[in-house]
Amino acid sequence: MKKIYFLLISLLVLTGVINAQQEVKLYPNGPKESNGITEKEVMQRGDFVVNITEPRMYYYAAPKENASGTAVLICPGGGYMGVSVIKEGEEIAKWFNELGVTAFVLYYRMPNGHRTVPLTDAQTALKIIQKRANEWNINKDKIGIMGFSAGGHLASTVGTHFKTKSERPAFMILGYPVVTMKKELTHGGSRKNLIGETPTPAIENLYSNELQVTKNTPPTFIVHNRDDKVVPIENSIQIYKALQDKKVVAELDTFAVGGHGFGMRKHGIPVDNWPDLLKAWLKNNKLIN
Repeated sequence: MKKIYFLLISLLVLTGVINAQQEVKLYPNGPKESNGITEKEVMQRGDFVVNITEPRMYYYAAPKENASGTAVLICPGGGYMGVSVIKEGEEIAKWFNELGVTAFVLYYRMPNGHRTVPLTDAQTALKIIQKRANEWNINKDKIGIMGFSAGGHLASTVGTHFKTKSERPAFMILGYPVVTMKKELTHGGSRKNLIGETPTPAIENLYSNELQVTKNTPPTFIVHNRDDKVVPIENSIQIYKALQDKKVVAELDTFAVGGHGFGMRKHGIPVDNWPDLLKAWLKNNKLIN
């Protein structure tokens, strides 16, 4: 009996080790620029992490038997106040793993008056993935970025503000994203937290990512509900039109109801099926087998 008990305990411990995700620190020796937050990092409501001062990402490896070589860096949302690391992070990463896609969930720092900090963290994460691609069985030409809500703004900033090849994602996936910083269309909290209450017109335009689209912007998939009262669907419509104007491969899928922040959880409504549309898009763009 004691042997059986010991074996069960050993199996549980082993299972826990297998399921544990690898933490990858973005700056092992600390970031060059502080975001000025001194409060202790905490998780609220079992999902929402605030006061991040040690940015990092968590590595979710695709199973070797169906690995596609594709990888995605996931930026959870949270109004540039924190990050929703389960609903818009871990759950999404595990879905990608089922498709043979390696995923990384980014715990990026909030701007807190330092508007360049989130972008620096995301770009640093991409460069680490590029550098360690062989170690992680990733194709360097198939590393994309995904973001939800304010994380969608960060993802679209990465996809439109890159200056080097290592900073450019191969594709973008935007879920009910904040895109513009135009006061009449944006999410007020995200705008205030990122660029302040009274930004200059130049700064407002710089972070209105629909204005930053070029012919080199990566192929993009977007999903948004038309009844979203938090982030108006016009954010997605405007960047989709900009992508079309520059002849960038893009898809925008909209649904009548579902509001904001639905992630991939099921609610018994048509928007539940959006992951199937994303899966088809990934296959059509030769990102999964």
